[in-house]
Amino acid sequence: MNVRPLLTLAGAVALGALAWRGGGWQGIAVMASALLLWFLLYYTRLLTVMKRAADRPVGYVGSAVMLNAKLKAGQPLLHVVALTRALGQRLSAPDAQPEVYRWTDPGQSHVTAEFAGGRLKAWRLERPPEAAEPPPAA
Repeated sequence: MNVRPLLTLAGAVALGALAWRGGGWQGIAVMASALLLWFLLYYTRLLTVMKRAADRPVGYVGSAVMLNAKLKAGQPLLHVVALTRALGQRLSAPDAQPEVYRWTDPGQSHVTAEFAGGRLKAWRLERPPEAAEPPPAA
């Protein structure tokens, strides 16, 4: 069971109670203003990330190796899209869990990432096989 929504709800109730105790209706108004500001900042970030991603090809990343180095388990999909500045190429079926996305760089190296519940669970970097060296000329 996902406990996060319950903790969020409990935190909101506690924050409301503290605001009421600290200032009555004025405290509630300040709390509501702060929450609105937080929401607007989050919404602005979301739109900025999506606007940048709309300007690049789906599944493209400048360097798959650098992306691999920056990924950490538990990162939200929005953060990974912000890192790549592109939407990932979806490899899984719509509404399937885990969601699987791939980002490929110009050298055909690619990072395949799995997201469960919108959070990064696993990823792997795959590089193309290097071309065999030609035999030395005699």
